[in-house]
Amino acid sequence: MFHDVLTTENAAVLLVDHQIGLFTGVRDLPVAELKHNVAALASAAQLLKLPLIVTTTQSEGMWGPLVPELASVLPDDLEVIDRNTVNAWHDPRVRQAVKATGRRKLIVAGVSVEVCAALPAIAATADGYATYVAVDASGTFSSTKHETALLRLHQAGVVASDYASLVVEILADNSDRLAGDVYQALDMPFATLVGQLQAAHT
Repeated sequence: MFHDVLTTENAAVLLVDHQIGLFTGVRDLPVAELKHNVAALASAAQLLKLPLIVTTTQSEGMWGPLVPELASVLPDDLEVIDRNTVNAWHDPRVRQAVKATGRRKLIVAGVSVEVCAALPAIAATADGYATYVAVDASGTFSSTKHETALLRLHQAGVVASDYASLVVEILADNSDRLAGDVYQALDMPFATLVGQLQAAHT
């Protein structure tokens, strides 16, 4: 199943618990970079018309609301699923939202990577989905948690990747009319240099 490429027809995106309170503990990558990456993933997904499911855990309590950088790029009519379960996949609303997309490939990102991303990704894999974790749009609280999460994902058959590679695989064609907007949404630092190089030759 993983040998079949991600496409605009078969993929959906699940973003789990990118909340202010959880971001305060992130130590495996800079918080500003994590905010950038998850907002970029959400923006690019919408350009490619990928179904987007977003969850929080007890947003009125200790973990707080979504980080503003992500909240600001989400559609106004998107209902964020606020839940109590540790594993997002154990909330029937989340499972139903994913099932309703009709997609069998699921890109997951979450804070923390070993719980919020890994647990639903593993559970979705067990339910027959081909599941991918965007590691750099996730984050966690120590290098040990980061490393052991990747090991567990690999052992469970979940593909670990980065946010931009997954999106570019779905874009597929650089001559697509959406390509410029998708790359702009991804906002990869090297892409700025590519644009500057192109401008120098025109």
